[in-house]
Formats: sequence, C-alpha cells, structure tokens
Amino acid sequence: MVKCPRCHSVAVIKTSWTNRNPGRRFYGCPQMDCNRFIDWLDPEMCQRSVVIIPGLLRSLNNHQAMVQDLEQERSRLKKYLIVPWVLFVVSVIFILA
Repeated sequence: MVKCPRCHSVAVIKTSWTNRNPGRRFYGCPQMDCNRFIDWLDPEMCQRSVVIIPGLLRSLNNHQAMVQDLEQERSRLKKYLIVPWVLFVVSVIFILA
C-alpha cells in the first residue's frame, strides 16, 4: 500500500494528461490540500507515444466538440420544424370548428 509521505493518506491512482506523460498513471495523494505526486505506476512511454497521443487527444476533443455543435444545431432545427406543424394543426382545427 502506497501512502503520501506528507499527510500519510493512502495514495490513489491518477492519470497524467500532460504532453510529456500522456495517459501515464501515477500514485497521487487524494487530499485536495496536499495533492502531491508520489511515484509512477506505469513505466516511461516511448518517444513515439509521447508525440502521437497528445495529437490523438486533440483530435478526439475536436470531434467531440463538433458532435456537440451538431447536436445543438439539430435541436434548433427540430424546433423550427415542429412550430410550423403546430401552427398548421391549430389553423386546421380553427377552420373546421
């Protein structure tokens, strides 16, 4: 069991998303006021991984943002489609009544 040398809390496994160590796991202190790096769990990554992974993460983030924008646009267009149909149904009911 790994413990924090400063506050003696049991360490938790965290993941680094820095450009130098993308996706590399490490032991860190769970206390927010301590928030200390303790030791690496994973071995050091090869240089190619260090170059490729940040680019893949940026690409994934860009795609997720694009999907979110498209979902918002779809929601907006859906409202534009529903409103005329509601007005049409109301006008037909009003004419037939």
